[in-house]
Amino acid sequence: MTEAVLVLEDGRTFHGESYGAEGTTVGEAVFATGMTGYQETLTDPSYAGQIVAMTAPHIGNTGVNGEDDESRRMWPAGFVVRDPARRTSNWRSTGSLDDELVAHGIIGISGIDTRALTRHLRDRGAMRAGISTELNPGRLLERVTASESMKGADLAPSVSTTEAYVVPAVGEKRFTIAALDLGIKTATPRHLAALGVETHVLPSTATAEELLAAGPDGVFLSNGPGDPAAADYAVAAVQGVLDARRPLFGICFGNQILGRALGLGTYKLRFGHRGLNQPVLDRVSGTVRVTSHNHGFAVDAPLDRPTDTPYGQVEVSHVGLNDDVVEGLRCLEVPAFSVQFHPESAAGPHDAAPLFQRFVDLMEEARAGTASAGGPSLVVEHSTGEKN
Repeated sequence: MTEAVLVLEDGRTFHGESYGAEGTTVGEAVFATGMTGYQETLTDPSYAGQIVAMTAPHIGNTGVNGEDDESRRMWPAGFVVRDPARRTSNWRSTGSLDDELVAHGIIGISGIDTRALTRHLRDRGAMRAGISTELNPGRLLERVTASESMKGADLAPSVSTTEAYVVPAVGEKRFTIAALDLGIKTATPRHLAALGVETHVLPSTATAEELLAAGPDGVFLSNGPGDPAAADYAVAAVQGVLDARRPLFGICFGNQILGRALGLGTYKLRFGHRGLNQPVLDRVSGTVRVTSHNHGFAVDAPLDRPTDTPYGQVEVSHVGLNDDVVEGLRCLEVPAFSVQFHPESAAGPHDAAPLFQRFVDLMEEARAGTASAGGPSLVVEHSTGEKN
């Protein structure tokens, strides 16, 4: 096996073996706590520009397949695992993870103490890092410290579609929506399609006029990578949608963009939330959901009271139970709401899938002329039960 080295920007160094493609890469070192779902993680555009360390020790056991990809390619700058699977064992497998990493040019490292790396990132915060099979630690550190920070990075246009496309509804079409692709995952329009929604996916730089041109029943803001403070174009588009009082639902990066459009601030988290086991309190219903997360930035809003904005009052609808981070917004005077987590459940859990039904309910209310606000919390009995 080829030797590889991982160097953090503060000089911490880990020696291991190459896993995937060989070469040199730099990015922001983060950790993901999911025990499964590595294929969905690797194909999630929200991980663009990041070196992802998996905290679960055994990765690659079930191989890869042609059904679980969440986009057209793998996006992370690098991949870190402790014990890669020696062989795959799953009836759906069509290949091995290491071969797939090579095919997509993803440079990785294995055989390092990922527990020590995770503890270091929790203590010191997410930071720039590099993986190399060709540079010594000193030269790699120079490359890392010369690289760009995630703060201020505008990455959505680099992962978004360049041409609009349509995902048709399954069965009878009930509604049509425009989705702003900031890094959308394929599971999102699939969930909406199962509810009778036709999704028109537009590039990240689409204007409000372009989003509303076809007269959609609602507008969706997707997940995506980078710093929301750098995405002024998306903020302007969302403000135009809010001005038109069109029902709007945002997730992850879309939650942050809605927050900015309402006049709220955003900030970078110390090490972010990435994984499938994040507990979130729905403050409206008083229930707790275990949710899927992938974000390094968050909305800055008071938890103890609604906030006055140019679009009326907005309240924090969901809160992360690990650290009280804002996990959702609910507008009280315009039909808009958002959550920081991933309700499309790719990969799992499925607690938040009913939020898509809430979006459908909001569009139905708007069509009937009764919608005025982001509405109540998610309703569990509306879950599609779809498994990804």
